[in-house]
Amino acid sequence: MRIEGSSALVTGGGSGLGEATARMLAARGAIVHVMDLNEAAAARVAADIGGIAIAGDVASEADAERAIARAGQAGDGLRILVNCAGIGPAARVIGREGPMPLADFERVIRINLIGTFNMMRLAAAHMADLPEHDDKARGVIVNTASVAATDGQIGQVAYSASKGAIVSMALPAARELARFGIRVNTIAPGIFATPLLKSLPAEVQQSLAASIPYPSRLGDPAEYADAVRFCIENQYLNAEVIRLDGAIRMQPK
Repeated sequence: MRIEGSSALVTGGGSGLGEATARMLAARGAIVHVMDLNEAAAARVAADIGGIAIAGDVASEADAERAIARAGQAGDGLRILVNCAGIGPAARVIGREGPMPLADFERVIRINLIGTFNMMRLAAAHMADLPEHDDKARGVIVNTASVAATDGQIGQVAYSASKGAIVSMALPAARELARFGIRVNTIAPGIFATPLLKSLPAEVQQSLAASIPYPSRLGDPAEYADAVRFCIENQYLNAEVIRLDGAIRMQPK
């Protein structure tokens, strides 16, 4: 799928991996729609890259429908969806105050998993009706999982459950959407220098970096964005889950 001239929608585009992805797509000539729950963050990034800001909750049917409709009006329709929106609060199954509140688990699943599926289902329905590009292509979807999908640490039960489900969706979704010329790929990043991690003390960041075999540093969000570019442009890549993690395997804690 060509990036230049294509309409693209990036969820969680107001910061971190999503922001880096939005900037990459804009630099390569896409019409970028930056969706984020944080309206100010979406507006900031969109203004910087000449994109369109969309404030909204990925797990809301109404917000998602509005975002897809807006992005679908650009170019020859929405061709690229990159799902980066997500949260990762730490909580144990049994904490100091008793079992994890069910509402806390549900919130992570709602945003990370249901939000990803919500955007994917609506984007795919839109893409399926678009004219074909080269190689009968109509669109591409890139979802964001995590190495926690397989290497979940203590306190990551909700996060790991949500990301593991995103990994599990890759193959059946790609198989189902293949007849429409829509590819689905997933990236499972390791430890990246997102705003959340940058807010940690320097010694904590150094300790995290030292745990990564090579290169022993936090991932650069631009490296994630480059993996997204590859997922979009390589037409033979489909149903894949790419670990982008410097060979790290997370320890129990």
